[in-house]
Amino acid sequence: MSAKIDVRQSMGVSIVDVSGRITLGESSNLLRLTVKDLVAQQQRNIVLNLSGVSYIDSGGLGEIVGSYATVAHAGGRLKLLNPQRRVDDLLQVTKLLTVFEIYTDEAAAVRSFQQAVSA
Repeated sequence: MSAKIDVRQSMGVSIVDVSGRITLGESSNLLRLTVKDLVAQQQRNIVLNLSGVSYIDSGGLGEIVGSYATVAHAGGRLKLLNPQRRVDDLLQVTKLLTVFEIYTDEAAAVRSFQQAVSA
């Protein structure tokens, strides 16, 4: 099963709900295009909800890192929400846990953008 992506808004934050598998090819391209489209629309606070992602290969992981760079280059921030155990293990092994802000609570992830603005 390839990835399925839905985007919704909450308090000025774009939440990208991803489900399925993020692998090299169509699903990683879909993620890249979604993030680039959000940045083009001036949406620079983005949460990738990975709760429905069952598998990420190296191409998919590269796409998440590329999306992070795209958003950061545009002056925004990309955060991860609810990675499943397998995905979390991959982030740990690759030391990417030190790069991404990761949340288990959607409301806390959304609030973290507002806290940064007021700080």
